[in-house]
Amino acid sequence: MKFLGNILWLILGGFIISLIYFIVGLLLCITVIGIPFGVQLFKLGIYATWPFGREMEYGPNQPGCLSTVMNLIWVLLGWWEIAILHGIFGLICCVTIIGIPWGVQHFKMAIGALFPFGKVVR
Repeated sequence: MKFLGNILWLILGGFIISLIYFIVGLLLCITVIGIPFGVQLFKLGIYATWPFGREMEYGPNQPGCLSTVMNLIWVLLGWWEIAILHGIFGLICCVTIIGIPWGVQHFKMAIGALFPFGKVVR
């Protein structure tokens, strides 16, 4: 069932979402200052490619001081907009009963996109 959900996710827009994450991540990695943010976008892109059966959760000994500060910088620089978009897409998907699983995945991505530092994809 996870495989079918992931295939439908890719066909119905998940591929585009993950592609955008990867392209913006590559653009951020051009500068030394943007590399940590680009790495977080790669992490979100990997999760957006195949979300069913995966979780984004804090790694061992996280959240630490550095990841908390980086999450604060992430939010202050405006990356919270990604979380809002995932929340809106989640609400749109949850309008129908069939779309609820995809809406739940968008809600999970919204939480991961709001505070990505210190999290790992499992």
